[in-house]
Amino acid sequence: MWKEDDASKGLGMEIAEIRPGHAVLTMTVKPDMVNGRASHMAASSHAGGFGIAFACNTHNERAVAAQCNITFIQPGKLGDRLVATAREISRTGRSGIYDVRVTVDDIAIAEFRGHSRTVGARGCR
Repeated sequence: MWKEDDASKGLGMEIAEIRPGHAVLTMTVKPDMVNGRASHMAASSHAGGFGIAFACNTHNERAVAAQCNITFIQPGKLGDRLVATAREISRTGRSGIYDVRVTVDDIAIAEFRGHSRTVGARGCR
């Protein structure tokens, strides 16, 4: 997935760790990611969303997000190094559930719960 994922690379994400059902991604909040107050929730949203995407695609089956619930605790700020740690909670049949915690300096700034669905080789349209 990483090889063909220009979106996460374009955001400056890096894979820190990956194994079945688990992914840790990092990214730094850049000037083009913040609003006029030098903060924004979108950066942590991107980090968490890609955390789910990478974790649910660690089983050699193409999977996509079906839904995601996000709780923002505090905004990411310019220069923050975000760490998104995704872990598989459940995987049965074609459905999976994943939790992602996004942190800055080990302090949680967002919590995610995402549901995935495996799809055919062509994916979704």
